[in-house]
Amino acid sequence: STRLGVPECDPSDKPPCRGCSSYLMEPYIKCAECGPPPFFLCLQCFTRGFEYKKHQSDHTYEIMTSDFPVLDPSWTAQEEMALLEAVMDCGFGNWQDVANQMCTKSKEECEKHYMKHFINNPLFASTLLNLKQAEEAKTADTAIPFHSTDDPPRPTFDSLLSRDMAGYMPARADFIEEFDNYAEWDLRDIDFVEDDSDILHALKMAVVDIYHSRLKERQRRKKIIRDHGLINLRKFQLMERRYPKEVQDLYETMRRFARIVGPVEHDKFIESHALEFELRREIKRLQEYRTAGITNFCSARTYDHLKKTREEERLKRTMLSEVLQYIQDSSACQQWLRRQADIDSGLSPSIPLASNSGRRSAPPLNLTGLPGTEKLNEKEKELCQMVRLVPGAYLEYKSALLNECNKQGGLRLAQARALIKIDVNKTRKIYDFLIREGYITKA
Repeated sequence: STRLGVPECDPSDKPPCRGCSSYLMEPYIKCAECGPPPFFLCLQCFTRGFEYKKHQSDHTYEIMTSDFPVLDPSWTAQEEMALLEAVMDCGFGNWQDVANQMCTKSKEECEKHYMKHFINNPLFASTLLNLKQAEEAKTADTAIPFHSTDDPPRPTFDSLLSRDMAGYMPARADFIEEFDNYAEWDLRDIDFVEDDSDILHALKMAVVDIYHSRLKERQRRKKIIRDHGLINLRKFQLMERRYPKEVQDLYETMRRFARIVGPVEHDKFIESHALEFELRREIKRLQEYRTAGITNFCSARTYDHLKKTREEERLKRTMLSEVLQYIQDSSACQQWLRRQADIDSGLSPSIPLASNSGRRSAPPLNLTGLPGTEKLNEKEKELCQMVRLVPGAYLEYKSALLNECNKQGGLRLAQARALIKIDVNKTRKIYDFLIREGYITKA
């Protein structure tokens, strides 16, 4: 049996005749029962009944030719393909060059045929319009609007923000110092030569395998940082602080397992535990109401108000018992009176009194004659006396915190402790004082 087939556009893509290995000229024969690869024969080999391996002379075949009209009776399929190739090579509108490349048609014939059948053809125009409409409908609901992003931060080298970001450079999406930063040093002296012994070659290959494993570990750590969003450390810490203290402790404990379960599962676990904690706290509050004999929420609000008042009265009695131990100390009495005035006016106490369970606190520092005292105002002098800090050191710490706050736009207590290497309680008092007086702002 036979049928008519269309050959490939590029004759050089066809293999030669399997019988005589000559270049195939149209028309030629393609066996329909052999292949892949396709089995081609020229007319001479086909007429003498050439057979090769599985190919038999009685197999079904196709006559491969392009000598038939497609769009116009005076244009064959081969000429149609030659016209399209010529327009692609010479460019649209260069009809003289197109005609010279085709050799079988004139300039006017090429232009008229192309404009009629490929530009102004209503069939092709409607098909292209339908394809365009279908493409627009397909992407109408799935298009993602573009939003300009902020310029990535570029912290100065060895600044506090750069240390918080572990040396990450957002503009380059890479770190200043990689994990296992000197892994490449083990390969710098390795050179594979032909006269290496089998043992030496195996040893060098083992070193390369070790290097590959170290690169995999480096990429694994980068993936954990990217998946869990650990680059933006401040945002990560703010998210952690929104949980209660008990949930924060669990967060800290389970952090080491986050790389195993994945970021989404880890967040689900923490959120579910936070919800469980809130439910338990609410149940405990309702049980307290039940124990007190409260049966409606209106009575519960009155109960909470009275409970808060009792706690404030108890706090006042506790502070009075504390200050009586220092009745001979005028500074301690003044502190208690100021704190009592803050509480009575509804403000939080400005300077907490130290607890004296078991031992007495050190007396306030005498600033008389110390260098730098004249540069302090009354509140700063009082702070230096209470925390027992010489004025020169306080001024140095204050300058460092102010510079860092201006540089970062805000300052956290953890950052202040990293800058000031003194007792953490003293750092907190200095930090709270500067915040309260408006010298610095919280991050």
